[in-house]
Amino acid sequence: MILGSLAMSPTRADSEARFMRILVFNWRDIKNPEAGGAEVYTHEIMKRLAAKGYEITWITAGFEGGKENEIVDGIEIVRVGGKYSVYRKARRFYENSKTKYDVVIDEINTRPFMTPRFVGEDERVFALIHQLAREFWFYETPFPLSYIGRYFLEDSWLSHYKNIPTLTVSQSTARDLADLGFKNVIIVPDGIDIEPLPSVPEKEKTPTIVFVGRFKKAKLPDHAIEAYKMVKKTIPDVRLWMIGDGYLRKNLERIADENIKFFGYVSKEKRIDLVARSHILVVPAVREGWGLVVTEANAVGTPAIGYNVPGLRDSIKNQVTGILSKPNPSDLAMEVVRLIHDTQKLFKLSDSALEDARRYSWDHSARMVEEILEAYS
Repeated sequence: MILGSLAMSPTRADSEARFMRILVFNWRDIKNPEAGGAEVYTHEIMKRLAAKGYEITWITAGFEGGKENEIVDGIEIVRVGGKYSVYRKARRFYENSKTKYDVVIDEINTRPFMTPRFVGEDERVFALIHQLAREFWFYETPFPLSYIGRYFLEDSWLSHYKNIPTLTVSQSTARDLADLGFKNVIIVPDGIDIEPLPSVPEKEKTPTIVFVGRFKKAKLPDHAIEAYKMVKKTIPDVRLWMIGDGYLRKNLERIADENIKFFGYVSKEKRIDLVARSHILVVPAVREGWGLVVTEANAVGTPAIGYNVPGLRDSIKNQVTGILSKPNPSDLAMEVVRLIHDTQKLFKLSDSALEDARRYSWDHSARMVEEILEAYS
């Protein structure tokens, strides 16, 4: 069963809420340097529940410079172990805790915490899965582990969650989970914490495309550069802005030219400004849970051209708020050229993207999660 939509609305007054103790298992938290869209999603929802009186504990991995314990936006963050040992140490934390939780959320980023094996029967377990790893194994993991992970480990791990109520962010992931035999998948979409602009802002005078994301293999930032170079053959003055950082940065800088600018990690305000001034966001990726960068770009009147892969085919409404291309740099470049040359269509997509962004809100998503947790508890 797949449930959930933007049309879902609160069915009871906030004053009737039964506040709970919630324990979140996630390998990263919002302050982790490697945090991504999944952590933003969970943090934005949990901080809203904390503000309403829910007691939230987030058990996660430590990182250099990170405190073992701290309160962030009303959420108690407990950091134990590292990237790999966190799974074992998080379980130990739970088993040694004297606190009884109403809800345990197992956020699965490739490897789950296996909470159905050890959480007490009187505590309700929910899974939170943004996307399956699938192709990620071959981009981010060496052989033979990549093969074992893709064709054995992931399916084996997830088999323990088929009867667990599962939250996800897109129809793409919901379908993937249904294909694996998941019985109860509920879609709660991403929100945005950017106030959509009243109208499409003034863009750069020179055709400008932008990439936003971590510079890692699965995000395919090199495809953005390859596509840019193809676009440049037709539109010589085109520019590419690369926002983000990661282990591929030095390699990417080696293949860049003078019209490609690397900004690194920038403040939220700077990122929004750069994306708003760009004509097109390019999103080449192996797959996404949703593609929060797409919705954020839409909120400032910038349409996205992205690969037609799970997640992006949900956040990008093809030919309405953006364009889906075949998953290769050549087709990505072709769509960019077409759109830059068709100024009327570019403005129409920009306007539609901006209007569509108004549908998304973290407040709404948090209310949906709150109702779901209470309905099952």
